[in-house]
Amino acid sequence: MNAHPGQAPLTGLRVLDLATLFAGPLAATMLGDFGAEVVKVEHPAKPDPSRGHGPSKDGIGLWWKLLGRNKRTITLDLSKPGGRETLLRLAATADVVIENFRPGTLEKWDLGWAELSAVNPRLVLARVTGFGQFGPYAHRPGFGTLAEAMSGFAAITGEPDAPPTLPPFGLADSIAGLATAYAVMTALTARERTGEGQVVDMAIIEPILTVLGPQPLWYDQLGHVQPRTGNRSANNAPRNTYRTADGSWVAVSTSAQSIAERLMRLVGRPELIDEPWFATGADRARHADVLDEAVGAWIADRTRTEVLEAFEKAEAAVAPIQDVRDVMTDPQYEALDTITTVQDPELGPLRMQNVLFRLSATPGAIHWAGRPHGADTDTVLAELGLTEREIDALRAEGAL
Repeated sequence: MNAHPGQAPLTGLRVLDLATLFAGPLAATMLGDFGAEVVKVEHPAKPDPSRGHGPSKDGIGLWWKLLGRNKRTITLDLSKPGGRETLLRLAATADVVIENFRPGTLEKWDLGWAELSAVNPRLVLARVTGFGQFGPYAHRPGFGTLAEAMSGFAAITGEPDAPPTLPPFGLADSIAGLATAYAVMTALTARERTGEGQVVDMAIIEPILTVLGPQPLWYDQLGHVQPRTGNRSANNAPRNTYRTADGSWVAVSTSAQSIAERLMRLVGRPELIDEPWFATGADRARHADVLDEAVGAWIADRTRTEVLEAFEKAEAAVAPIQDVRDVMTDPQYEALDTITTVQDPELGPLRMQNVLFRLSATPGAIHWAGRPHGADTDTVLAELGLTEREIDALRAEGAL
């Protein structure tokens, strides 16, 4: 795993992505972005459903172009004897296998940890499921939406007098995907010391609890249950979204006391700084109505451009509420190349999110967008040593 200067840091690492929708495949994408060779293994007749999720162009799913980038794609039916044997041969050459079948499914096919580690003791097997590998819910079907509900996220999201709100995107899955990539790298680092692989048990219901912060601790020690507060915070104010004179919206935060004071001077209400309750974020939050009125009235008289320029000059914290059209042209994102262009043989130039972070010496890169279903099957199996006759036999069996 040692990288030469300029070489991607995960060059030489081989990952088999057996997972679907979305956490497991996203973890594999993160590894591929930094040089790992990722082989995406899909069922011959039932490809990763992300190929059909969301809008498509010319019959080609666009979400897959993002999720499938930097992956070679092969087909294998793991329930067929030939498919099982081929996967074991692939696993013998791999460093990581990522799967998200329900617990017991790989074991049903005689492809569990016992069989995989027997052919490759250095293998790391990442098992991503809704509820983990054991416990009373382990065998239930699990999706990110259930994690968003169970974790407490939905309960604190939305306006106080409105229903709990689920995110309109794969939040829990995405957090679990990032956590899985981290878990895999942790297990690989341990392997450098022990020489042996291990199993990663990733439950999608767990990482989202980490990003939700100290709620369990608050409840344990104080019996405190965080309520829904909409855009407001119990820890500071003003903290909200405000409409500008030209119909746009901006978000304001005052997590630091100095920022809150600058903001009050900016909006022409410096006398509020002298109020006894202004001295702490929690006390300010209890007077959010007064502060929101002061800030909201000032912003409502000005265009978005005027608001942003005034806040920057005053060194107060503000951001425009941007939709994807704004994101695509935002100068900070442009400077960072956060939305980058990838050349695709099927659809031409595609703009998508770049790799997750920048490394100064060994950067990641997007080499290609998601490839067609099974596009690399023959090439990968030939590299494995299978003859044309063996590949034909697997195809005849229905294993490919």
